[in-house]
Amino acid sequence: MSTDSLAAVEPADTATNPLHQQVYRTLREQLIIGNFPPGKSMSLRGISDMLGVGVMPCREAIRRLAAENALEVQQNRRVCVPHLTVARFEELMSARLALEPLCARRALPFVDGNRLERMIAHDETMNRNYKTGSADIYMLANYNFHFELYRAGNSDVLVPLLESVWVQFGPFMRTIYDVVEGAEIIDKHKMAIEAIRRNDADSLRTAIEADILDGMYLLRHTLGLGAN
Repeated sequence: MSTDSLAAVEPADTATNPLHQQVYRTLREQLIIGNFPPGKSMSLRGISDMLGVGVMPCREAIRRLAAENALEVQQNRRVCVPHLTVARFEELMSARLALEPLCARRALPFVDGNRLERMIAHDETMNRNYKTGSADIYMLANYNFHFELYRAGNSDVLVPLLESVWVQFGPFMRTIYDVVEGAEIIDKHKMAIEAIRRNDADSLRTAIEADILDGMYLLRHTLGLGAN
């Protein structure tokens, strides 16, 4: 598991960010791209050894991620990625459906040409790593595509809420990478890009909703959660 792509999510400047903040961002990224599978159990010492840092900054980062429900600290002090239950799945997907279209519509007036080009570049990175490339890069590019859009709205409420949802959702989303090739799914990112070009808020909302619903469909069938 590589931890070298931290800057792709958020820059980590050692001059301005404490070590525990950098550790938090690194662990958060690994959860978002699904490198810690559901149910994975780790020791605090194992995490610190993996990252090449001391125990104290890891403890603080884990505390923050546990507060976001992305990790669980067990009675034996081992750290575990939560298992996926049907109820947890439904809540996370409901949160995405409620928040992401709203965030996208709010951000649309602020998406300039440079931001749109970055979104297109993230989508192209996804396409290059579709099945035959790197799952890590694919997952990270998907995250960056969505949040390049959402952050345009400069929301102090919606974006942090969505960050929390995605860090909980990443370990389960990774399973889609192995099954998406055989699915008959229209590229909803392309639909979103075209909607932005037309400044069409309703179509953008529809594209984002459809993208989330595609993920729901694939996850339900991949993880055996039923078809409802």
